[in-house]
Amino acid sequence: MTTIAERKHMSRVAELGCAVCRRVYGPHEPGPVELHHPRTGVGMAQRSSHMNVLPLCVNHHRGSMGIHGMGRKAFEAHYGCTEKELLNDVSTLLGLTK
Repeated sequence: MTTIAERKHMSRVAELGCAVCRRVYGPHEPGPVELHHPRTGVGMAQRSSHMNVLPLCVNHHRGSMGIHGMGRKAFEAHYGCTEKELLNDVSTLLGLTK
C-alpha cells in the first residue's frame, strides 16, 4: 500500500520530467514520465522504495534505448551515469540534498 507521503513524493518527482533527457539535453519543458524503481541494492525480484524513484520518459524507461530495453549495465554505459547518480540529481532538484 502506498502512503500519502509516498504519493506526494512520486507526484513531485514526476513533475521534474525525464532525468535522462535533462542530462542529455539540459533543462527543458518536462513531458510525461513513468516512474522507475531502481533495483540496485535490493534483493532479487524486489524494487526500491516509492521514495527512491526516477522520472523517465517512455523511451528512456522501457523503449529500445531505455533501462528495461537495454538492461541496466548497457544503459549506464551508454548514458554515462548510474541510477544512483540520477537519484542524486532528483534529490538535488527537489531540494532534498545540497
